[in-house]
Amino acid sequence: MNKKALEHFKKNDPVLYKLALSVEISELISPPDYFVDMVESIISQQLSIKASDTIFARFKFLFPEGKIVPELLLKIPDKKIRTCGISYSKISYIKGIAEALVKKQIDFKKLVELPDEEVIKELVKLKGVGRWTAEMFLMFTLLRDDIFSAGDLGLRNAILKHYKLKRVDEKKVLKISSKWSPHRTIASRILWKSLDTK
Repeated sequence: MNKKALEHFKKNDPVLYKLALSVEISELISPPDYFVDMVESIISQQLSIKASDTIFARFKFLFPEGKIVPELLLKIPDKKIRTCGISYSKISYIKGIAEALVKKQIDFKKLVELPDEEVIKELVKLKGVGRWTAEMFLMFTLLRDDIFSAGDLGLRNAILKHYKLKRVDEKKVLKISSKWSPHRTIASRILWKSLDTK
């Protein structure tokens, strides 16, 4: 656990600090390929981790040596990709992203230099990428430290549970999460992990 973050939580939010001491979270490592990570994110939308891992593994088998590249993805028939368990809508989304890369309409590496909100602004231009997916990209791909996804159901449920609230709305969620800044990514991961423990 990041010591600075832990000290910050201890000083500003005893509820989160107590949770931080009770869970273990691993250090995040940036993926080697931003495109592949985005494709995996799209495929895993609204699926359990186990289901998404199985489907993504099948998807990788469609490529020589499992190397997913935009140019090859565009050449694979939709029907063949569908046999992996990926819906036609998701197929259109990942092919749209592949096409945007091939046509140089987006460059993931350039996003590294942009502020958080600018990254989100660029990513949501891609069909199938909403704010939640963009926020996950910021957290887990670009490894930004201070990201919180107010619309994430898991985070809302964790806040409802641990802060003894009868209901949560975005205003309450944002007010609570503001106490965790500039370590909201770690705070989010603590909350998600807390849902796995009884």
